[in-house]
Amino acid sequence: QVQLVESGGGLVQAGDSLRLSCAASRRTFSSYAMAWFRQAPGKEREFVAAVTRTGGSTYYEDSVKGRFTISRDNAKNMVYLQMNSLQREDTAVYYCASTGTIRFGYSDQRTYEYWGQGTQVTVSS
Repeated sequence: QVQLVESGGGLVQAGDSLRLSCAASRRTFSSYAMAWFRQAPGKEREFVAAVTRTGGSTYYEDSVKGRFTISRDNAKNMVYLQMNSLQREDTAVYYCASTGTIRFGYSDQRTYEYWGQGTQVTVSS
């Protein structure tokens, strides 16, 4: 079992930056691929970014490429999402997710076994 706790959300203006953090409980954190998803009001949850177990590879949804950066610190059991040049369209609840096995690909939410409770990000114009 892995417990994930997100933090760092808030209300910002368009163009601002924000860094989300996700703390994982399991000691074998480095055995899990990690990802961020988001869900805007009235929309389905969508993939944002993922990072492999070692942090050697990262994956991004097209609309956040060049603006968002996912990273992890295996020594601290932490994963981060640095979000720059935020836009109103980035407003959503952001979820951290983890998996020990890549069954459906990094961007497919079915791949992920464990989820955090989410943190709200609101971008005003």
